[in-house]
Amino acid sequence: YVPIIKTLQITAPNGKLFQTALPLGGFGISRYKLDHELVTIAKAAGVTVLEKAKVTDVQFKENSFQIRSAVDNLQAKLVAGSFGKRSNLDVKWNRSFIQQKPNKLNNYIGVKYHIKTNHSSDTIALHNFENGYCGISQIEHDQFCLCYLTTAKNLKQHDNSIEQMQGQVLFKNPHLKKIFTEARFLYESPLTISQISFDNKSQIEDHVLMLGDAAGMITPLCGNGMSMALHGSKMAFEQMDAFLQNKISRSNMEEQYKKQWQLQFASRLRTGRMIQRFFGKTSLTNLFVQSFQTFPFLAKPLIRQTHGNPF
Repeated sequence: YVPIIKTLQITAPNGKLFQTALPLGGFGISRYKLDHELVTIAKAAGVTVLEKAKVTDVQFKENSFQIRSAVDNLQAKLVAGSFGKRSNLDVKWNRSFIQQKPNKLNNYIGVKYHIKTNHSSDTIALHNFENGYCGISQIEHDQFCLCYLTTAKNLKQHDNSIEQMQGQVLFKNPHLKKIFTEARFLYESPLTISQISFDNKSQIEDHVLMLGDAAGMITPLCGNGMSMALHGSKMAFEQMDAFLQNKISRSNMEEQYKKQWQLQFASRLRTGRMIQRFFGKTSLTNLFVQSFQTFPFLAKPLIRQTHGNPF
């Protein structure tokens, strides 16, 4: 059983709340559960899955790839990279977003908890606070994923203490204070990630086709990154399949994938980056939510612009 999500709530730092129906809806599932199910399907289809085999280098030479991993060295005709927001390969390849100096789009931290709490199973909520926002939605086993994004500067200003920052900043939003003080936290400490970047990324890196967050990351406030990753993977597969059947050349495969990816996602990412710059500023966020309360029709085109269409 996974919960079906139909409703979106947005709250301002001052606690004002706006609620609307999600036209496309969705379902709640943890990354762990989703990855497990995908691996099970892949194995059943005959895919060889190498686990605990972290890739340390990929090089393209003489029309094939040399892959180095913790387990073995492999050779492949085609490689796709789906290694997330910021990986060892991003750094090794010195990708363009790695070279960017800290700015308003690339110096974020993420903090994630799994909790049990009293919250509507069909609702995803985004609670804003100064310099960040926190999302909550139900996943499997009556658990909830509670995850927030904020600036590294915000954490630094609170002695790099997550608990101190939560108490002094997040708790100013009464909805967040209620969740954090009443919930039962299922693990001793949260999962954290730093140096999150929403800067532009390339979809092709030395002939490797990038998928998911490795190709471009949408702000959580403005779209479903997991859905985007699945959609991007479908587009990549169609081009990769044609290439492996010798119907198109490698360069044509790369050009078509990049073109389709940009056509499908570029404007959504642009809108996300624009909105990201506004949110986090307390007075502006309060004004945004107040505007949605007064004129609910303003929210629908924004949701449509950032969440795409069924595929």
